Amino acid sequence: MSTNSDSVEFSVRMMSTIIELKSRLWRTFNRRPWTDRALLFLSGAAMLVAFPASSLLSRLYFANGGKSKWIISWVAVAGWPLTALLLVTWYFLNGMSPTRLTAKLCFSYVLLGLLSAADNLMFAWAYAFLPASTASLIASSSLVFSAIFGYALVGNKLNSSAINAIVIITAGTVLIGLDSSSDRLPGVTNKQYAVGFIWDILGSALHGLIFALSELLFMKILGRRSFHVVLEQQTIVSLLAFVFTTIGVAVNKDFRTMRLEASSFKDGQLAYYMVLLWGAITFQLGVAGSTAILYLASTVMAGVLNAVRVPLTSLAAVALFHDPMSSFKILAIVLTVWGFASYIYGFSSARKSRQSQNQDLQSV
Repeated sequence: MSTNSDSVEFSVRMMSTIIELKSRLWRTFNRRPWTDRALLFLSGAAMLVAFPASSLLSRLYFANGGKSKWIISWVAVAGWPLTALLLVTWYFLNGMSPTRLTAKLCFSYVLLGLLSAADNLMFAWAYAFLPASTASLIASSSLVFSAIFGYALVGNKLNSSAINAIVIITAGTVLIGLDSSSDRLPGVTNKQYAVGFIWDILGSALHGLIFALSELLFMKILGRRSFHVVLEQQTIVSLLAFVFTTIGVAVNKDFRTMRLEASSFKDGQLAYYMVLLWGAITFQLGVAGSTAILYLASTVMAGVLNAVRVPLTSLAAVALFHDPMSSFKILAIVLTVWGFASYIYGFSSARKSRQSQNQDLQSV
């Protein structure tokens, strides 16, 4: 009986939090000038459209005859000049100058660039062998690793909602693994599916580590999280990841492979280069959009949009690629969104509690 009452109480609290988040996001949107509101709308659209499009284009590359994991990981960072252009424009419009580079900061950027290059390569292996809907669902487990590494390295607290989110999202990932027999693409062997699944998990873990290390960078070295500082970090890390990945592509002689792949690509050479071009553009638009959301709104809103884009990517993959959609995968999508909602609820509750404590201290 107590279990049922606890479940009802949790559901009621979750619904009230969702309503509160909705009103808070609406207030955040309305209290800003129209220029910021327009930018906020475009940034949200970039996250919800560009990131799923980037994932789908990665799968399209492999589905239509592309074979190089190095090339598709290179595409993920080849669009770094777009964020650099946005950064330079921001400097010019606001009369700012770049953050001074120190030895520690340079080392941190090089490390993050190397890890990002490795992360992109891992996800490339995942998209080579997994359906796009499956790869994006497994990649959402990066939230689990972000929470764990954030606790271990940064000292972030893990409340009951965060632990609940970790368990739920992990359960969703396990469900996908159990459904591997009906989830394989034509021509993909059991071994290839397992390889893609493992690399996706490892890539998600590394992504969570990168997120925690980035947070540690802002805490220990940069000391502030303004828009241009975050954009600097994104630009420099993308540039260094591009350099490392370019070396890998060159050593693997995949620049020569591009011509051969283009000539045998299913829809022709132009389609091949368009897939690579738009893959680079969409990924960087997603990065710029998420950075702007963090600056204009909050981490909560970025989390909400991340939760929404998971089912969007899966549904788009089913519509465009006819990905298999079993009851296991549908349940995994539901669990993943539920896990995100639980994490957002815990984050919002913790922040509300801190604000209440600060107000009590000020009133004393």
